[in-house]
Amino acid sequence: MTFLLGSGAGFSGDRTDAAIPVVRELIRRGQPAALIFETLGERTLAAAHRALRDDPTAGFEPLLEELLTPVLDDCLKHGIAILGNFGAANPDGACGVVAELAARSERGGARIGRVHGDDIRARLGEVDLERWEAESRELPGEEALISANVYLGAAPLVEALELGAEVVVSGRVADPALFLAPLVHHFGWAWNDWDRLAAGMMAGHLGECGAQVTGGYFADPGCKEVPGLARVGYPIIEVEEDGSLVVTKPAGTGGTVTERTVKEQLLYEVHDPANYLTPDVVVDLSAVTVREIGPDRVAVRGIRGKPAPQRLKTTVCYEGGWQGEAEISYAGPNAFARAQLAAEVLRERLTFRAPPELRTRLDIVGHASVFDSDAGDLQRSVPVTASGDYRLRLAAEHAERRWVERATQELLALYCAGPAGGGGVRRQFQRRVCTASYLVQRSDVEAFAALFDTTLFDTKMANERRVAHGAR
Repeated sequence: MTFLLGSGAGFSGDRTDAAIPVVRELIRRGQPAALIFETLGERTLAAAHRALRDDPTAGFEPLLEELLTPVLDDCLKHGIAILGNFGAANPDGACGVVAELAARSERGGARIGRVHGDDIRARLGEVDLERWEAESRELPGEEALISANVYLGAAPLVEALELGAEVVVSGRVADPALFLAPLVHHFGWAWNDWDRLAAGMMAGHLGECGAQVTGGYFADPGCKEVPGLARVGYPIIEVEEDGSLVVTKPAGTGGTVTERTVKEQLLYEVHDPANYLTPDVVVDLSAVTVREIGPDRVAVRGIRGKPAPQRLKTTVCYEGGWQGEAEISYAGPNAFARAQLAAEVLRERLTFRAPPELRTRLDIVGHASVFDSDAGDLQRSVPVTASGDYRLRLAAEHAERRWVERATQELLALYCAGPAGGGGVRRQFQRRVCTASYLVQRSDVEAFAALFDTTLFDTKMANERRVAHGAR
């Protein structure tokens, strides 16, 4: 029987109502199904560890309650498993939120699976590490180390489902592994059935970014038209036991599923289509076919697999001092020249008002800031008298906060120190978390799943957490 994989989110900060039409469609179809929340990127994980460092009740997906509240009851009632890497740096905290929500549901509770093993910080000095890329930084010292998390595969997620978990919470796992796990659990695929594992991984790859495959990131007015983006439907991937896939979306939602949207997502972030590395299988897309078989229905065939790699990617987060940003706007006649002059003044001021080890970057937003190198090249060919709306941005970093504050204060002083017409200054500072990537031997990773003990969950603590974070 066809298994349905529904996407509820594609990143942290995604739409919190996206899963509602997906779940309705899964229920309407009445087939075995799972709902996947993919909310964790490397930047997101670093931010989660920073949040956990500041507050032991934080460190998981901040929108978790808003994501689950609209759909948890229906999923529990209809046997739709929920899997999510929304545990981030604090899976236990996320499990507590799920337990709290489930306790208020019609069911009065849920079996929650918790995946362990991605956090190897305590063992980092013992494992065999290899740099992910030649330019990767040296491993930081213990005093600077914040976290080290391995990209786990699907096996501990499957273990959680085998334990009877209705909601599975993980930290760092490979994004598509969240989708592969319920397929392995449902169909009983073997861990050396490379072609089926590859198909399951690519089902996850197609669904992991939410509305990217249903027209969201595809949309480009006048070039690639997509209807109804305000109510774009998130993907549903139909998977057969033989590994064949169909990408679709809930009936009546906006967006579009076509050969072009699927091809874009199929190749998204794939460095080598013949050797796409994942923890469970190396995927070969060189013989894939993509074909529309109906409105908003695209079949994907020919995915092949090879044995899994022996090393797993690991993200290490460490202290990076302080960073800050400040911006000021210039508009109207000759605005670009005034923004350039402001940058020149600021750059000169920082040569004698800040230490040489302060790292800075200047951009003129509205000019070419997105495409510039880290050098912040401001000398592009723009007419000196160009009018318009430009925003000068300063980014600064240093081991000490005071020098970052000093640099951004220098931009603030441009209000009256000139040039003319500057306004709308904003400043912000934060501790910087740096990341580096390594490879660790699979044999050094001890991943497993266990059911979360909800009897240990303290409702009073949960209420205090909700008050502390402004939840209603």
